[in-house]
Amino acid sequence: MPKSKTDSKNKSLKELKKSLVFWVERYFYKPTLFDKLLSCLLLPLSWIYCFVMFVRFKSKTIKDFDIDIVSVGNLSVGGSGKTPLVTALASRYADSAVILRGYGRKSKGLIVVKQDGKILCDVDVSGDEAMIYAKKLSSAIVIVSEDRAKAIKKAKEMGAKIVFLDDAYSKHDIKKLDFLIDVDTKNRRCLPSGAFRERLWATKDAITLKENRDFKRVVHLRDKSDKMSLVSAIARPSRLDEYLPKGVIKKHYFEDHHLYTKGELEDILRSDGTHSLLLTYKDFVKVEAFNLPISLLDLEVEVEGAVFDIINNYRMRD
Repeated sequence: MPKSKTDSKNKSLKELKKSLVFWVERYFYKPTLFDKLLSCLLLPLSWIYCFVMFVRFKSKTIKDFDIDIVSVGNLSVGGSGKTPLVTALASRYADSAVILRGYGRKSKGLIVVKQDGKILCDVDVSGDEAMIYAKKLSSAIVIVSEDRAKAIKKAKEMGAKIVFLDDAYSKHDIKKLDFLIDVDTKNRRCLPSGAFRERLWATKDAITLKENRDFKRVVHLRDKSDKMSLVSAIARPSRLDEYLPKGVIKKHYFEDHHLYTKGELEDILRSDGTHSLLLTYKDFVKVEAFNLPISLLDLEVEVEGAVFDIINNYRMRD
């Protein structure tokens, strides 16, 4: 097939994927009347799915890894602010390790992203979220692995005393302290009728954290310019609207974990006639090497002391 036709086909597939992702986000969080009707029709499938997840939960045997483990997750699909929350928690503890699956990375298996203060791979290998941890946490070990148990054992071998798991509520066979971020959604049904991947099971110990009660967001704007193009590849990017500064001329949204090319970002700057790209840190780590004019919308969180008290009491348990 000629190169031009191949490029055109690849572009069409990317646009189709992007449209599908954005439709799913709308379906779960800002449904139209049609979406609500579809959700009702899919209810029988949701009941089956939820029952299967309950059976899966009950069938697990909890394993104690003899190390303090704290999980931060959410029950629904889509973004909830796990990464900045885990960063804020892990930064308070010496000899900590952060373990995550590494969605969107171009690698498989267990990979140590950071050790002894040194970043050991690039963002293509680590994935965007792991690279955020590697850059923001000065001394923590960062590991990506589909197998969390294997990664926990590796972190222990490397000297970690406390492990933070990103998005691991569903790992019911791991003994851990579970925090769940409460995501505001009116549709609290299970997939595919609603956004919930799982329920908060009655016999499962977990602590729900709420924004503006247990933690609050803090926004740092760096290298602002007069005319900026917002470019974002995070789940539900409209969440950024309340934090945007003046000077944003146009918004460009991509599907979560999208891997940018330098050319597409240069095209945005040229077509918008803007002076810089306004990016979150999650996007910044993927394009830092492109040497393009960047304004950074760095979203962090401040955590209430009561949350750290819960962690510290958990660590002191018998």
